[in-house]
Amino acid sequence: MLNAMDAMRRGTRLVYSRGLRRYVFLPILINLLVYAAMFGYVLSEFGGWLESWMAMVPGWLSWLEWLIWPLFVVSLVLIVFFSFTLVTHLIAAPFYGFLAARAEVELTGREPLDDRGWLKTGVDALGREMVKLAYILPRMIALFIFSWIPVLNLVAPLLWAMFTAWVMAITYLDYPMDNNKVSFRDMRQRLSARWWPSLSFGGLVTLVTWIPLANLFLLPGAVAGAVLMWDQHYRQLPAVTHQKGRN
Repeated sequence: MLNAMDAMRRGTRLVYSRGLRRYVFLPILINLLVYAAMFGYVLSEFGGWLESWMAMVPGWLSWLEWLIWPLFVVSLVLIVFFSFTLVTHLIAAPFYGFLAARAEVELTGREPLDDRGWLKTGVDALGREMVKLAYILPRMIALFIFSWIPVLNLVAPLLWAMFTAWVMAITYLDYPMDNNKVSFRDMRQRLSARWWPSLSFGGLVTLVTWIPLANLFLLPGAVAGAVLMWDQHYRQLPAVTHQKGRN
């Protein structure tokens, strides 16, 4: 965790230095607009969603309402947060890919292995985000359904927290790995091989995302921090999959 915190600190300092700021402020502006629209919608609908969930609690569990109610609230907040995170990362993906490439040069003195041009890099970044969504959404839906099962849903907030940390690790550590021609499957197996650094970094990024508004300014630092984590924990791992496509 200390290693992850140091990576975040150094990364955040770097991305606001001259030469890298251009990759930061435009996605921040776009995400601010998305943030305001989504926040307004959630405020207007939150009460109705919560009432619908509580109405599904069977009568024989009414004596546990004091415990189920806050668990439902936590689960709902996590789901809303998770959905917002997916949208904002989809918007920022092309910018963050460029940011990770520049950060790698500044932090390690090495150019990433990526030999694509700017246009192809941006287009491929969106394609890579689609691959991430194809991996994340089925698991998110399964966990969402699990959250509705009485009694079992008591552990749903813990499962959501662990899943979110894993997804944040995938989301941010994928930027430097994609820039270094690591396939998506290979990337996931490398993260699994170093599961503690992966979950530590993902958990820290998750905590950062919970800081309202400030998270939009801190998350670019997670991109540069991911470059440091890639260089320290994953770069030297052997490729564990062999396939033609990078996705």
